[in-house]
Amino acid sequence: MAKRQKPTGMIVPQTGGYPELVAGISELLERARRTAARTVNSILTATYWEIGRRIVEYEQGGGARAEYGEVLIKRMARDLQARHGRGFSHQGLYKMRAFYLGWQIVPTASGQFEARAIFPTPSGISPPAAESPSAPSALDVQICPTPSGESEIAQTPSAQFSTRWMTVFPLSWSHYVRLMSVEKPHARAFYEAEAIRGGWSVRQLDRQISTQFFERTSHSKRQAAMLARGQKPRPEDAVSVQDEIRDPYLLEFLNLKDEYSESELEEALVRHLEWFLLELGHGFTFVSRQKRIRIGDEWYRIDLLLFHRRLRCLVVIDLSLGKFTHADAGQMNLYLNYVREHLMEPGENEPVGLILCSAKNDAVVHYAMGGIKANVFASHYLTTLPDPETLRQEILMTQHALETRAAMKGPDHG
Repeated sequence: MAKRQKPTGMIVPQTGGYPELVAGISELLERARRTAARTVNSILTATYWEIGRRIVEYEQGGGARAEYGEVLIKRMARDLQARHGRGFSHQGLYKMRAFYLGWQIVPTASGQFEARAIFPTPSGISPPAAESPSAPSALDVQICPTPSGESEIAQTPSAQFSTRWMTVFPLSWSHYVRLMSVEKPHARAFYEAEAIRGGWSVRQLDRQISTQFFERTSHSKRQAAMLARGQKPRPEDAVSVQDEIRDPYLLEFLNLKDEYSESELEEALVRHLEWFLLELGHGFTFVSRQKRIRIGDEWYRIDLLLFHRRLRCLVVIDLSLGKFTHADAGQMNLYLNYVREHLMEPGENEPVGLILCSAKNDAVVHYAMGGIKANVFASHYLTTLPDPETLRQEILMTQHALETRAAMKGPDHG
């Protein structure tokens, strides 16, 4: 009997090496996502530098008075936010202006371009070995204008924009924002050079600045050893692909919303507590969930923001899947100060904070009175708001139900 031949072109499934195939594809996707995020970040940074240039040149054309610049930027912020979303606050425009004034785009010895801080080399610390000694100093070379008087960024066709300026700004906008908070010029230039040389994440840069790495290194007798140690990242410095993609500045630039919770369990718990509080009949109305706020250069999320009609005040609700700590109280105080300054409407009473901490076998409910100093007034709030024990029991029951449901969806229950 003739042996049956396999049809030509048929794909024969491979039984071996499948885990390696999946791992390889996953690695490819992660690398592509990181590249995409960094490409957009380069475009974002170059665009913000160019916005800063245009603001400065317009200011100089209309007068150099400080009050003129302030009025201009506030007006521009209103107009740009109306057209392009929340990423163009007056604080953000001030940062773009400061970025242009603090960094120049200069030619390198190879004929390329790079961004350089307008500061000399940090005194007392030798420049990193990777730095080219033949590259022109940012103090000697000005921004290279085109014949039309505009910078080359403004003249670059959009199709070439992403690749042309990828190397000009090697750090993300978040890096540059953190660098701008360093007051000492030598320290700022040092942190920038080390971040570029070592490929520091924003978290690593923030840690080194916060622990005064420049001051410690400049006073050390073993600077080379200090620099080598400083380049070693710690586990907490790592930034996941998701974090890179969800960078708040990237989301603002792309006019996207960031509605992510720390975990599915936490998100489900917040949603249930929102429903529970609104159904209690205590006068709550919904305002916002996972409200993202910026305090200085840091980003925070208020889990739930409600308004109490009888008390005529905003209620800030923060949920933590863990034991109650002093840090929770401190963070709530920060939220209340922000809400008082930026979200309170005329005629409203002081905001109240509600801290909900849900450890494995217990829950803590704590009201923060914030700026409510009068004892009688505070007690009135506490008697009107839901009973803490009722909330505590609801948290425990809801968490147990959610965990049971999650377990039922596990692999053993198909």
